Amino acid sequence: MITERSLLQATVAVACLVPILTGLDGVLRGAGMFRLVTPTADLDSHFRYLSGIFLMLGLAFASTIPRIEHHGPRFRLLGAMVIMGGLARALSWAMIGAPGLGHRFGLVMELVVVPLLMLWQARVARRTAAAQSST
Repeated sequence: MITERSLLQATVAVACLVPILTGLDGVLRGAGMFRLVTPTADLDSHFRYLSGIFLMLGLAFASTIPRIEHHGPRFRLLGAMVIMGGLARALSWAMIGAPGLGHRFGLVMELVVVPLLMLWQARVARRTAAAQSST
């Protein structure tokens, strides 16, 4: 039988692939991954740094999966980081213009999917705590 907890764990595992794979790609290929003009050393350095943070963010989310119902504070902190990044991306859209499709997908992940996952994690945590207190 698939439990709500198991479904949440599987969903988070799949969602973690986005920052892990994208972050790793950015670390390895740098700003050149966007096929823009040749990036300056400073732009490439900053891009790889942020990609490393993005990679670690995905790994940190993945670390919550085994006991996801007990990692509420960590899950909320990581989620808040993602939401802040999404707000910054939305600001860029408002000030500079619409980004490409991949970045629009990122915005949906950051401002819709992650907040929903945060609510779902809190629900699973509450239900687990209630079940443990009734036994």
